[in-house]
Amino acid sequence: MLTRPTIDDVRAAVERIRQHVYVTPLEHSAHFSRLLGNRIYHKLENLQMTGSFKVRGALNAILSLTDEQRASGVIAASAGNHAQGVAYGAEITNTRAVIVMPMATPLVKLEAVKRHGAEVVRHGENYDEACARAYEIAEERGLCMVHAFDNPTVIAGQGTIALEIIEQIPDLDAIVVPIGGGGLISGIGLVVKELAPRVQVIGVQAAGSAAMARSLAAGDIRTVERPVTIADGIRVGRPSDLTTGICRDVVDQVVTVDDDEIANAVLMMVETDKSVVEGAGATPLAAL
Repeated sequence: MLTRPTIDDVRAAVERIRQHVYVTPLEHSAHFSRLLGNRIYHKLENLQMTGSFKVRGALNAILSLTDEQRASGVIAASAGNHAQGVAYGAEITNTRAVIVMPMATPLVKLEAVKRHGAEVVRHGENYDEACARAYEIAEERGLCMVHAFDNPTVIAGQGTIALEIIEQIPDLDAIVVPIGGGGLISGIGLVVKELAPRVQVIGVQAAGSAAMARSLAAGDIRTVERPVTIADGIRVGRPSDLTTGICRDVVDQVVTVDDDEIANAVLMMVETDKSVVEGAGATPLAAL
């Protein structure tokens, strides 16, 4: 059984990755604040290295490996953002990387992974099928698996976002977080409930891919056999025991949004806040 990361693991992750990632802005949105009658801020991880928060966890995981493990090479499965994070981390540490990506992965994400020197294997209709194949290749080639969310060092890396948010706005009331497999909200939640327990941690899933919401409601792991959503970054059919257990303890509420709401949120971000985000990143706004 995997060990849950702690606040000390997150603080160690900050030191481990700080030379290679940005402290991203937490920007006040005048438009959405007026619209919703509250103070609304966007944590702009779309301005992060590789364009996503995923690099935080991926890089922390790779830098936490032993020299022997890195010499063997790493492998990951991803629809795009974790793939780029692992490829980037492997590139700067001179580590061989193999990335298994679903067949429907957008070409721009495939090419971004290749630019960092990783080998790309396309397999499966969705993340879960790609992940199963990644485990097979890891066994065949002796590679070290860097799972996108079922990995304590990945979760600790994602948790560094919460340390930044709490420092940037100490008096916040709630953090609204997209959920795919649950790695991001697990990292954020464990930090928030340790340092600012009054703050609400609210998760958002796409209605067609709401495995975590179903799992938390049922009290055990539930699977969405064929997850469907335009938000490919959170199109995950099954959370892990690790992330589900953490979410059960640190997440106050999980809500779902449909694809029309997600698409509208993406459009509103472009039109009003002049910020380009993908579907997964727009789900918190869709929930508001």
